Amino acid sequence: MNRNPNAPRHRYGERLFSATSIGVFLLLIGIIFALTPDLFDAILAFFRDFDIVRVPNTRIFYFPAPAAPRTHFVVYSAAITFSLIWGLFQVVILALRFIVSSHYGKKAETASNVVLWLGTSYLISVFLNETTSRTTWFAFWGVFIMLIGASLIIRAIILAVRS
Repeated sequence: MNRNPNAPRHRYGERLFSATSIGVFLLLIGIIFALTPDLFDAILAFFRDFDIVRVPNTRIFYFPAPAAPRTHFVVYSAAITFSLIWGLFQVVILALRFIVSSHYGKKAETASNVVLWLGTSYLISVFLNETTSRTTWFAFWGVFIMLIGASLIIRAIILAVRS
């Protein structure tokens, strides 16, 4: 009885998308931990390996980085799997948003998420999963920051086209 019959129906759909996303996120995390042997220990080892190091090819910049980036293949593989599956899930959500005629702001947000998560999966596989050194570690973060910018630009373009 508390429901307003004049309220937009898309609000119900948005709540359904949110609940589904939370469920898939938790399920995905659980599956990755269940299928990756010793992932928790590998994550702990990854964070214990951090040290403040000089950024290669600079004189004054020091940032945290793993002392031995090559030794964390398990963590990188889990991150690739998560990013890839979450990005593909965002593609499904984006398609559903078009089907149910979600607001353009939500479509733009989801399109931006698709670029960010699928791009992150690719970047981790290219920069961190192969021959990782401190140089490639810092190169990954530089390119990742550019990827965040690209995803924001995509969101802005979608919103600008709609305006």
